[in-house]
Amino acid sequence: MASSAQNLGPVLDKDGVRLTVDDAIATVTLTNPAKRNAQSPALWRALTEAGRLLPGSVRVVVLRGEGKSFSAGLDRQMFTPEGIEGEPSFIDLARRDDAALDATIAEYQEAFTWWRRSDIVSVAVVQGHAIGAGFQLALACDLRVVADDVQFAMRETSLGLVPDLTGTHPLVGLVGYARALEICATGRFVTAEESVNTGLANVAVPVAELDATVQDLVAALLAAPRDAVIETKSLLRGALTRTYDDQRTAERAAQSRRLRDLAGLGE
Repeated sequence: MASSAQNLGPVLDKDGVRLTVDDAIATVTLTNPAKRNAQSPALWRALTEAGRLLPGSVRVVVLRGEGKSFSAGLDRQMFTPEGIEGEPSFIDLARRDDAALDATIAEYQEAFTWWRRSDIVSVAVVQGHAIGAGFQLALACDLRVVADDVQFAMRETSLGLVPDLTGTHPLVGLVGYARALEICATGRFVTAEESVNTGLANVAVPVAELDATVQDLVAALLAAPRDAVIETKSLLRGALTRTYDDQRTAERAAQSRRLRDLAGLGE
Protein backbone atom coordinates (compact mmCIF):
# COMPACT_ATOMS: atom_id res chain seq x y z
CA MET A 1 0.00 0.00 0.00
CA ALA A 2 2.51 2.62 1.15
CA SER A 3 5.17 1.62 -1.37
CA SER A 4 2.82 1.83 -4.35
CA ALA A 5 1.71 5.27 -3.21
CA GLN A 6 5.27 6.46 -2.86
CA ASN A 7 6.13 5.19 -6.34
CA LEU A 8 3.69 7.72 -7.73
CA GLY A 9 5.69 10.56 -6.21
CA PRO A 10 4.60 12.84 -3.40
CA VAL A 11 1.80 15.36 -3.73
CA LEU A 12 3.45 17.26 -0.88
CA ASP A 13 6.88 16.90 0.72
CA LYS A 14 7.89 19.75 3.04
CA ASP A 15 8.64 20.64 6.65
CA GLY A 16 8.67 17.05 7.86
CA VAL A 17 5.46 15.98 6.13
CA ARG A 18 5.02 13.88 2.99
CA LEU A 19 1.67 13.20 1.29
CA THR A 20 1.35 10.47 -1.32
CA VAL A 21 -1.85 9.37 -3.06
CA ASP A 22 -2.68 6.05 -4.69
CA ASP A 23 -6.23 6.34 -5.98
CA ALA A 24 -8.49 5.82 -2.93
CA ILE A 25 -5.62 5.69 -0.41
CA ALA A 26 -3.58 8.65 0.81
CA THR A 27 -0.57 8.27 3.09
CA VAL A 28 0.64 11.13 5.27
CA THR A 29 4.09 10.45 6.68
CA LEU A 30 6.04 12.36 9.30
CA THR A 31 9.55 12.38 7.85
CA ASN A 32 11.97 13.55 10.52
CA PRO A 33 12.98 10.37 12.36
CA ALA A 34 16.28 11.90 13.54
CA LYS A 35 14.20 14.16 15.82
CA ARG A 36 11.61 11.45 16.49
CA ASN A 37 9.19 13.42 14.31
CA ALA A 38 9.04 16.33 16.72
CA GLN A 39 6.33 18.83 15.83
CA SER A 40 6.57 22.53 15.03
CA PRO A 41 4.26 25.21 13.59
CA ALA A 42 5.79 24.58 10.15
CA LEU A 43 4.89 20.89 10.40
CA TRP A 44 1.35 21.81 11.45
CA ARG A 45 0.99 24.12 8.46
CA ALA A 46 2.17 21.29 6.21
CA LEU A 47 -0.34 18.89 7.77
CA THR A 48 -3.11 21.42 7.18
CA GLU A 49 -1.99 21.78 3.56
CA ALA A 50 -1.98 17.99 3.15
CA GLY A 51 -5.63 17.89 4.14
CA ARG A 52 -6.50 20.58 1.60
CA LEU A 53 -4.62 18.76 -1.17
CA LEU A 54 -6.48 15.45 -0.82
CA PRO A 55 -8.09 14.52 -4.16
CA GLY A 56 -11.77 13.61 -4.18
CA SER A 57 -10.88 10.00 -4.96
CA VAL A 58 -9.37 9.45 -1.51
CA ARG A 59 -11.44 7.34 0.88
CA VAL A 60 -8.82 6.28 3.45
CA VAL A 61 -5.95 8.36 4.85
CA VAL A 62 -3.13 6.52 6.62
CA LEU A 63 -0.98 8.57 9.01
CA ARG A 64 2.42 7.23 10.00
CA GLY A 65 5.81 8.33 11.28
CA GLU A 66 9.20 7.26 9.96
CA GLY A 67 11.67 5.68 12.35
CA LYS A 68 11.24 4.17 15.78
CA SER A 69 8.80 6.79 17.10
CA PHE A 70 5.52 8.04 15.71
CA SER A 71 6.05 11.50 17.21
CA ALA A 72 7.76 12.50 20.45
CA GLY A 73 5.71 15.70 20.70
CA LEU A 74 6.64 19.35 20.45
CA ASP A 75 10.05 20.36 19.18
CA ARG A 76 11.84 21.30 22.41
CA GLN A 77 13.26 24.42 20.74
CA MET A 78 9.79 25.89 21.17
CA PHE A 79 10.44 25.93 24.92
CA THR A 80 13.67 27.94 24.62
CA PRO A 81 13.76 31.76 24.79
CA GLU A 82 14.88 31.99 21.17
CA GLY A 83 12.34 29.43 19.94
CA ILE A 84 12.44 28.09 16.39
CA GLU A 85 13.80 30.44 13.75
CA GLY A 86 10.98 32.16 11.92
CA GLU A 87 8.34 31.06 14.43
CA PRO A 88 6.98 32.75 17.56
CA SER A 89 8.43 31.38 20.80
CA PHE A 90 6.20 30.57 23.74
CA ILE A 91 7.29 33.84 25.28
CA ASP A 92 6.25 35.70 22.12
CA LEU A 93 2.88 33.96 22.18
CA ALA A 94 2.33 34.83 25.83
CA ARG A 95 2.82 38.52 25.04
CA ARG A 96 0.03 38.58 22.45
CA ASP A 97 -3.42 39.83 23.37
CA ASP A 98 -6.19 37.29 23.92
CA ALA A 99 -7.64 37.51 20.43
CA ALA A 100 -4.26 37.13 18.70
CA LEU A 101 -3.23 34.23 20.94
CA ASP A 102 -6.56 32.49 20.39
CA ALA A 103 -6.23 32.91 16.61
CA THR A 104 -2.70 31.46 16.63
CA ILE A 105 -3.72 28.37 18.59
CA ALA A 106 -6.76 27.93 16.33
CA GLU A 107 -4.43 27.97 13.32
CA TYR A 108 -2.26 25.29 14.92
CA GLN A 109 -5.36 23.19 15.64
CA GLU A 110 -6.32 23.10 11.95
CA ALA A 111 -3.61 20.47 11.42
CA PHE A 112 -5.55 18.17 13.76
CA THR A 113 -9.15 18.73 12.66
CA TRP A 114 -9.51 17.50 9.09
CA TRP A 115 -8.77 13.84 9.87
CA ARG A 116 -12.37 13.30 11.00
CA ARG A 117 -14.02 14.62 7.85
CA SER A 118 -17.08 12.53 6.97
CA ASP A 119 -15.82 11.71 3.45
CA ILE A 120 -12.67 9.89 4.64
CA VAL A 121 -11.66 7.34 7.25
CA SER A 122 -8.31 8.13 8.84
CA VAL A 123 -6.03 5.53 10.38
CA ALA A 124 -3.06 6.38 12.61
CA VAL A 125 -0.27 3.80 12.55
CA VAL A 126 1.60 4.30 15.80
CA GLN A 127 4.88 2.80 16.96
CA GLY A 128 7.24 3.81 19.74
CA HIS A 129 6.60 7.16 21.38
CA ALA A 130 3.43 9.18 20.79
CA ILE A 131 3.83 11.94 23.35
CA GLY A 132 1.94 15.20 23.84
CA ALA A 133 1.28 16.62 20.38
CA GLY A 134 2.13 13.17 19.00
CA PHE A 135 -0.57 11.59 21.19
CA GLN A 136 -3.04 14.26 20.11
CA LEU A 137 -2.24 13.71 16.42
CA ALA A 138 -2.95 9.99 16.81
CA LEU A 139 -6.19 10.89 18.62
CA ALA A 140 -7.18 13.14 15.71
CA CYS A 141 -7.67 10.08 13.52
CA ASP A 142 -10.73 7.85 13.42
CA LEU A 143 -8.82 4.63 14.09
CA ARG A 144 -5.50 3.68 15.66
CA VAL A 145 -3.40 0.61 14.86
CA VAL A 146 -0.48 0.37 17.26
CA ALA A 147 2.71 -1.61 17.62
CA ASP A 148 3.30 -3.55 20.80
CA ASP A 149 6.08 -1.10 21.74
CA VAL A 150 3.81 1.97 21.67
CA GLN A 151 3.96 4.46 24.52
CA PHE A 152 1.26 7.13 24.63
CA ALA A 153 1.64 10.01 27.07
CA MET A 154 0.01 13.41 27.52
CA ARG A 155 2.83 15.48 29.01
CA GLU A 156 1.44 19.00 28.61
CA THR A 157 0.09 19.23 32.16
CA SER A 158 3.48 18.19 33.54
CA LEU A 159 4.99 21.18 31.68
CA GLY A 160 2.46 23.61 33.13
CA LEU A 161 0.36 23.63 29.93
CA VAL A 162 -2.86 21.94 28.82
CA PRO A 163 -3.50 19.68 25.81
CA ASP A 164 -4.78 22.19 23.25
CA LEU A 165 -4.38 20.43 19.90
CA THR A 166 -7.90 18.91 19.88
CA GLY A 167 -6.92 15.77 21.83
CA THR A 168 -9.11 16.18 24.91
CA HIS A 169 -12.46 15.54 23.22
CA PRO A 170 -11.54 12.22 21.56
CA LEU A 171 -9.58 11.07 24.61
CA VAL A 172 -12.59 11.49 26.93
CA GLY A 173 -14.84 9.89 24.32
CA LEU A 174 -12.57 6.85 24.05
CA VAL A 175 -11.53 6.17 27.65
CA GLY A 176 -13.97 8.19 29.79
CA TYR A 177 -13.50 11.27 31.95
CA ALA A 178 -11.83 9.69 34.98
CA ARG A 179 -9.18 7.80 33.05
CA ALA A 180 -8.58 10.75 30.71
CA LEU A 181 -8.02 13.04 33.68
CA GLU A 182 -5.62 10.58 35.28
CA ILE A 183 -3.66 10.12 32.03
CA CYS A 184 -3.35 13.88 31.47
CA ALA A 185 -2.71 14.92 35.08
CA THR A 186 -0.01 12.30 35.69
CA GLY A 187 1.59 12.33 32.24
CA ARG A 188 2.20 8.60 32.58
CA PHE A 189 2.77 6.18 29.71
CA VAL A 190 -0.12 4.16 28.29
CA THR A 191 1.05 0.84 26.88
CA ALA A 192 -0.23 -1.09 23.89
CA GLU A 193 -2.16 -3.53 26.09
CA GLU A 194 -3.92 -0.77 28.02
CA SER A 195 -4.64 1.22 24.87
CA VAL A 196 -6.51 -1.73 23.36
CA ASN A 197 -8.28 -2.66 26.61
CA THR A 198 -9.58 0.91 27.06
CA GLY A 199 -10.59 1.46 23.42
CA LEU A 200 -7.81 3.94 22.76
CA ALA A 201 -6.43 1.66 20.04
CA ASN A 202 -8.31 -0.71 17.75
CA VAL A 203 -5.59 -3.34 17.67
CA ALA A 204 -1.99 -3.86 18.80
CA VAL A 205 0.43 -6.09 16.93
CA PRO A 206 4.19 -6.77 16.88
CA VAL A 207 6.13 -4.08 15.01
CA ALA A 208 6.96 -6.53 12.21
CA GLU A 209 3.23 -7.10 11.57
CA LEU A 210 2.22 -3.44 11.59
CA ASP A 211 2.25 -2.83 7.83
CA ALA A 212 0.38 -6.02 6.97
CA THR A 213 -2.25 -5.29 9.61
CA VAL A 214 -2.83 -1.79 8.26
CA GLN A 215 -3.06 -3.09 4.70
CA ASP A 216 -5.74 -5.59 5.74
CA LEU A 217 -7.69 -2.89 7.60
CA VAL A 218 -7.55 -0.47 4.67
CA ALA A 219 -8.70 -3.18 2.27
CA ALA A 220 -11.66 -3.95 4.55
CA LEU A 221 -12.57 -0.26 4.80
CA LEU A 222 -12.52 0.07 1.01
CA ALA A 223 -14.68 -3.03 0.50
CA ALA A 224 -17.88 -1.26 1.58
CA PRO A 225 -19.59 1.25 -0.74
CA ARG A 226 -18.27 4.75 -0.12
CA ASP A 227 -21.63 6.47 0.43
CA ALA A 228 -22.66 3.87 3.01
CA VAL A 229 -19.41 4.41 4.93
CA ILE A 230 -19.86 8.19 4.84
CA GLU A 231 -23.42 7.97 6.15
CA THR A 232 -22.42 5.47 8.85
CA LYS A 233 -19.51 7.60 10.02
CA SER A 234 -21.76 10.65 10.28
CA LEU A 235 -24.33 8.64 12.24
CA LEU A 236 -21.78 7.33 14.72
CA ARG A 237 -20.08 10.67 15.28
CA GLY A 238 -23.40 12.40 15.78
CA ALA A 239 -24.48 9.77 18.30
CA LEU A 240 -22.15 11.36 20.86
CA THR A 241 -24.36 14.43 21.11
CA ARG A 242 -27.83 13.21 20.05
CA THR A 243 -30.48 11.77 22.31
CA TYR A 244 -31.58 8.19 21.73
CA ASP A 245 -34.72 9.32 19.91
CA ASP A 246 -32.81 11.87 17.85
CA GLN A 247 -30.38 9.13 16.84
CA ARG A 248 -33.29 6.92 15.76
CA THR A 249 -34.55 9.77 13.60
CA ALA A 250 -31.09 10.29 12.10
CA GLU A 251 -30.86 6.57 11.31
CA ARG A 252 -34.20 6.63 9.49
CA ALA A 253 -33.21 9.68 7.45
CA ALA A 254 -29.83 8.19 6.51
CA GLN A 255 -31.38 4.87 5.54
CA SER A 256 -34.00 6.60 3.43
CA ARG A 257 -31.24 8.35 1.50
CA ARG A 258 -29.38 5.10 0.99
CA LEU A 259 -32.45 3.18 -0.18
CA ARG A 260 -33.36 5.90 -2.68
CA ASP A 261 -29.80 6.04 -3.99
CA LEU A 262 -29.66 2.26 -4.39
CA ALA A 263 -33.00 2.35 -6.23
CA GLY A 264 -31.76 5.15 -8.47
CA LEU A 265 -34.28 7.57 -7.00
CA GLY A 266 -31.84 9.91 -5.27
CA GLU A 267 -32.10 13.63 -5.80
